[in-house]
Amino acid sequence: MHAKAAASTADVIMLDLEDSCPAAEKTAARAVVAASLNTLDWGGKTMTLRINPVDSPFALRDLLEVIPASGVRLDTVVLPKVESAGDLAFVDRALTALEAEAGIETPIGIEAIIESARALRDADAIAAASPRMRCLVFGIADYSASVNMPLTSVSGHGEADGVYPGDPLHFVYGRLIMCGKAAGLQVIDAPYGNFRDPEGLLRAAARSRALGFDGKWAIHPSQLEGLNRVFAPDDAEVARAREVIAAYEAAQAQGRGAAAIGGSMIDQASLRMARDVVRRMEAVHAKHGEQK
Repeated sequence: MHAKAAASTADVIMLDLEDSCPAAEKTAARAVVAASLNTLDWGGKTMTLRINPVDSPFALRDLLEVIPASGVRLDTVVLPKVESAGDLAFVDRALTALEAEAGIETPIGIEAIIESARALRDADAIAAASPRMRCLVFGIADYSASVNMPLTSVSGHGEADGVYPGDPLHFVYGRLIMCGKAAGLQVIDAPYGNFRDPEGLLRAAARSRALGFDGKWAIHPSQLEGLNRVFAPDDAEVARAREVIAAYEAAQAQGRGAAAIGGSMIDQASLRMARDVVRRMEAVHAKHGEQK
């Protein structure tokens, strides 16, 4: 599976020591993860390691055994089932010590998965808990369990529609995005569990992007093409963004603070959105070795 992931078109690879790894296999899995990080060609992919929750008997050993052996090849540590800013402080301090011991000069980032009512309530403090923080990730299945939402799909990962007149997670998404963006972080949506439902995946991804999510986890290689297509700006969006930037810059050169395109006013807010589109397009092309 690791070799297949390395050869995939995914932007980020998460090597998992938590939910996908049975308790009896935790020790052996750490050695496998370290070996994969050191021996496989991951190209330009962002490499992440999901450790176990800090209140488990496994998290500390996850860090102690993997970071000194192969932490130099890791970009971030993914921390599941975060409950407080203190959880992030524990991982932050542990990483500081282990980086110093192993001679790792580039600090390893942290991604926090929000998976409970308490974590969502305190998402603002969690987002600002450490300078290592890179993003907040939504964990829909465990969150749903924490608030006693009914099981409406096999995996609890967003396949159900029409159960509630509206989106039952709209507030959750809004708060998560607000807290993450206020702290300058990316915000990543939960995976879509039914990998045999590409249309449902595209609907869910389009909703996520419309709300402001920066991406969405995938659980199967078949989901990658659709997710990359939804979250990458398309040609029309990029062309419109460049038109907005050109119009605004022309207005500025003439001493005006706003411009108009086809009856629509272009101001500073429009400029920020347009520049963000171009920035995302450039990041996509840089990641995949393309020029446009």
